[in-house]
Amino acid sequence: MPALMPTEFFAEILWLGRVEDSVDDLSAEPLDAMDLSFEGIPDDCHNGLTRASCSRVKAQHPRGTTIANTRQLSILSAEELEEIADTMGIEEFDPAWVGASIILRGIPDLTHLPPSSRLQSDNGTCLVVDMENRPCVLPGRVIDREAPGHGKAFKSASKDKRGVTAWVERPGRLSVGDILRLHIPDQRPWAAFDAARAATAQ
Repeated sequence: MPALMPTEFFAEILWLGRVEDSVDDLSAEPLDAMDLSFEGIPDDCHNGLTRASCSRVKAQHPRGTTIANTRQLSILSAEELEEIADTMGIEEFDPAWVGASIILRGIPDLTHLPPSSRLQSDNGTCLVVDMENRPCVLPGRVIDREAPGHGKAFKSASKDKRGVTAWVERPGRLSVGDILRLHIPDQRPWAAFDAARAATAQ
């Protein structure tokens, strides 16, 4: 029995980008298309089958531990990005400012897609959603350079709207204008999820 269920939710790729060095400058270079490999986006700073662990997994691994790279791409929702911009008082928000790999339009509440969901194009190229991408302060530096005085507001404005990280399950080409279909795990939510979160928060 298939473990993943194709849905009737589809998203159009509005924007693609590549980040050369997120430490020096998180901003992304716009692309018309990208040829993804199992390592992710060629010449992107998040490219690779493995990566050094960061603060997001500090409860599991000492910082700098070599782990599998499940954050090759950063995927955001155009709808959620528009909400962030409205909250920040910015009329037009450039996806390059947040180091986005892909901007999609058409999937509601994209930031909270079930982990292990797939986003697949007609040519078979397939991305696996890892989990929510938590807000951080790095985009604020780029935003302040391009829209002075607004950078500090990004972290709070993007809470629950920062998109997801993903990795390449099946390599191939993605282009602006392509349509991705959402596939979700065919299982109910974990019954003890709320109890586990409540215990951790104490």
